[in-house]
Amino acid sequence: MLTSLAFIFLVGLSLAAICQALKLPRIIGMLITGILLGPYVLNVLDPSILSISSELRQIALIIILLKAGLSLNLADLKKVGRPAIMMACIPATFEILAYFLLAPYFLGITRLEAAVMGAVMGAVSPAVVVPRMVQLMDEKYGTAKSIPQMILAGASCDDIYVIVLFSTFSTMAQGGSAHLKDFINIPVSIILGIALGSVAGYLLSLFFETAYAHSHMVRNSLKVIVVMGVAFLLMSIETWLKPVVSVSGLLAVVSMACVLKLKCTASVSARLSQKFGKLWLAAEVLLFVLVGASVDIRYTLKAGPAALAMIFAALLIRTLGVSLCVTGTNLTWRERLFCSIAYLPKATVQAAIGSVPMAMGLSCGQIVLSVAVLGILITAPLGAIGMDCSYKKLLSREIDKSQIFSS
Repeated sequence: MLTSLAFIFLVGLSLAAICQALKLPRIIGMLITGILLGPYVLNVLDPSILSISSELRQIALIIILLKAGLSLNLADLKKVGRPAIMMACIPATFEILAYFLLAPYFLGITRLEAAVMGAVMGAVSPAVVVPRMVQLMDEKYGTAKSIPQMILAGASCDDIYVIVLFSTFSTMAQGGSAHLKDFINIPVSIILGIALGSVAGYLLSLFFETAYAHSHMVRNSLKVIVVMGVAFLLMSIETWLKPVVSVSGLLAVVSMACVLKLKCTASVSARLSQKFGKLWLAAEVLLFVLVGASVDIRYTLKAGPAALAMIFAALLIRTLGVSLCVTGTNLTWRERLFCSIAYLPKATVQAAIGSVPMAMGLSCGQIVLSVAVLGILITAPLGAIGMDCSYKKLLSREIDKSQIFSS
């Protein structure tokens, strides 16, 4: 396993640096590293690390979500309100409808199989989007109109919506039936996740304050470990309660970090945010290399031009959904274009559930996996490059008033 980790970090960072030198997003180098080192090309990664790949990816995702929550200003998020809620479900719904209506003609599958495929492809990748929105918030691009906050909130919620729909459609494709309870679970999962995380964040802030009041200083490094431990526990609670009630662990993690930022002093939350930012340097490599390792490049050859056309048609219809979400807002056409670009990337969810239909024995399993793999290879770099190259041109930068007055 240590040899595999050495390859992941050294080769991943090297290819990321090469891509950065070529003015390409670092994520591309990391994804290529995973594909090359993974079991479908060179096969140099230890099976033991691949067996816990999903858990390692989840840890990396938790780190960036904690960083995001500690950077998120809830007052700014309240300003966007309706668009943020709509971004959590409307773009994904439009994309699922695109597959439902067009995939039978493009790919020769049934309507129900097309719905399963749409549910696999409908989610935006928080692993690609969230780090970039955190960067925009740090650099103050688009923050005057809370654009990164809106995209971050929507990207964190739409995965829940899509995964619930995927479970429903795949059950129906196996000969089962959909239940009203499955759809009710969507808002329940979101509400309970936010509530659980808020309580955890409040209790953590009380613990840190009480320790400080009794002259028991908790170093920021120790606070990071404690916060990480509680975040892991929140994710575990989602699994424990799954048979009883649906709870979003990812939203709980973000909510906990947001409440910590509200309750802790500004200096403490800023230090915690910096420390999680440093942790992300290693976690980012691990996340994207392992996502790349889960991609079976052979399936892209079987997908063919029809799958390629289907993916781009669905993305086009998805952008209409994003446009609908920001209708009636004060965003300019440039800012609306950026929102559409930010909602293009697929990676995490598609890598996680793309092979599930095949494992379930569905006749559409292979074509769904082929489209999922192709979607990752096209949209993850496309969205990442689009955001990295356009945000300075499409978004306005908020001026720090304190710097003006000091000068």
